[in-house]
Amino acid sequence: MGKFIVEIEQVGKRLDLFVISVIKDLSRMNAKRLIEDGNVKVNSKNSKVSYKVQNGDIIEIHIPEAKQLDLKAQEIPIEVVYEDSDIIVVNKPKGLVVHPANGNWDGTLVNAVMAICKDSLSGIGGEVRPGIVHRLDKDTSGLLIIAKNDKAHINMSNEIKNREVKKVYIALVRGIVAENEATINMPIGRSNKDRKKMAVVKNGKEAITHFKVIKRFDKYTLLEVKIDTGRTHQIRVHLSEIGYPVVGDEIYSNGKNEFGVHGQLLHAKSLDFKHPITGKDMHLEAELPVEFKNVLKKLEEERWCTWKR
Repeated sequence: MGKFIVEIEQVGKRLDLFVISVIKDLSRMNAKRLIEDGNVKVNSKNSKVSYKVQNGDIIEIHIPEAKQLDLKAQEIPIEVVYEDSDIIVVNKPKGLVVHPANGNWDGTLVNAVMAICKDSLSGIGGEVRPGIVHRLDKDTSGLLIIAKNDKAHINMSNEIKNREVKKVYIALVRGIVAENEATINMPIGRSNKDRKKMAVVKNGKEAITHFKVIKRFDKYTLLEVKIDTGRTHQIRVHLSEIGYPVVGDEIYSNGKNEFGVHGQLLHAKSLDFKHPITGKDMHLEAELPVEFKNVLKKLEEERWCTWKR
């Protein structure tokens, strides 16, 4: 990327803050990752993120290309909702893991997108997350943005960080929700009882979820959900915490699965954001999965039969 000499007015800045001051549009998280991975040198040596730069320091910054592991492009059926030279937006099906990890080195969304985009993916996400700007849980379906180049990745990451991307989810929950709309503001962190789960905890990170009732059925409610923050399992944890777990959720609904569905009935329906390169206002939508529609159809039929009686 280049060499930068620290000037007098920059003295005392943390190294990560210096990096984002000289590389426009780079997020602090990505600057931290570059430093920790040894891609930022101070006077030809590795340094800590917290290092405070001194007058005359020579800062060398290198943004690496995505490493090519043994990740293979795989022809996995996936709906492309939008694509151009900078981003691709897909409708992720339920059951598909977003990126490779232990136990899932293939058969992921990344493998599928590699087959579509070939070598055109951002490298900032790292060697196993090329292009991945945000994520969805394995059993949550819906819209996901993937960056094809580093500038698009940086700009999209900043939009998400600044809460400028508007996401709308549809969820079917157990129980009849009384309020027509409400906001849940409860901090989320690792569960103290089960470290594999998330939970509402006193010292967790801020998490804000808004919901609005779309339709009430006998024993169930269909909700439109919006989030201001993007904590792991946020919607599922919040709705379970207030007594309305998402139908089919194998982790936060006490193991109940009335309709025999595979995973939670939670779908990322729409996205509103500014295109990371052109600045154009984007609005994209994805239909509910067939399984989700079938459950709603069954509930409608049951309600009709009850009304006829």
